[in-house]
Amino acid sequence: MRVGIGYDVHPFASGKKLILGGEIIPYQKGLSGHSDADVLIHSVIDALLGAAGEGDIGQHFPDNDERYKNISSLKLLKDTYILLKDKRIIVNNIDVSIVLEEPRLSHFIVKMKYNISKVLNISTEKINIKATTNEKMGFIGRREGIASYCVVSLTD
Repeated sequence: MRVGIGYDVHPFASGKKLILGGEIIPYQKGLSGHSDADVLIHSVIDALLGAAGEGDIGQHFPDNDERYKNISSLKLLKDTYILLKDKRIIVNNIDVSIVLEEPRLSHFIVKMKYNISKVLNISTEKINIKATTNEKMGFIGRREGIASYCVVSLTD
C-alpha cells in the first residue's frame, strides 16, 4: 500500500475559463497558470506522483516548458496514469478537498468524478470530491484564488 498527498493553489485571473476536475465551471474569472490551471487535477497528480515515489508535478510537467502551455490538465493526468500503469501501480482511491468561497460546485462533482475515473480507468466509487469554504479568511476567503488537497492510496 502506498499513500500520497497532493496540494495545489492558483490565483483567480480575469479573461480565463474556470476549469475544475476537467469541467468548465460558469464563473466570472478563471485561474491563472501555465496549463489550464485546474487546481483540483493538479492536486490529484501530485498525490499520485508522491505515492508512486515519482517526485511532483513540476518535475514531470515544468511550467517553463512550452509543451504544457494551456494544456488540459486531464492530459497531464493521463500521462501520470501511463507512468503508474508502466510501474504496475493500481489506484485504490482518491479523496479531494477543494477550498473556495465561490462558485458552488455541488452540481459539478458527479461530472468531475466521471472525468477523473475515465482517465484513470477506475470506478467513480473510488473517487470522493468535496468542496468547502475558508470561512472568509485569508486569500481564499477574499476570493483571490482556489486551493485543493488530495490524498490517494495505491497498490503495487
